[in-house]
Amino acid sequence: MNIKQTTMRLTLAAAVLGLTACSGMSTQDRNTAIGAGVGAVAGSALSGGSALGTVGGAAVGGVVGNQVSKPNR
Repeated sequence: MNIKQTTMRLTLAAAVLGLTACSGMSTQDRNTAIGAGVGAVAGSALSGGSALGTVGGAAVGGVVGNQVSKPNR
């Protein structure tokens, strides 16, 4: 087995384990995580890949995702 196959298998295993960790999340938690992921990608794309843009986008996206599904009081 070469290094590419090993890397691919480890990446796939990590992705599967990561998805199972999200099974008990509430809707608000799930939307926060999705918003942070989308915000990180958008922030990276808009800032040309800078770390500050990626982190800023993740923070803003996480807050937006959290507030979208906020339960009524």
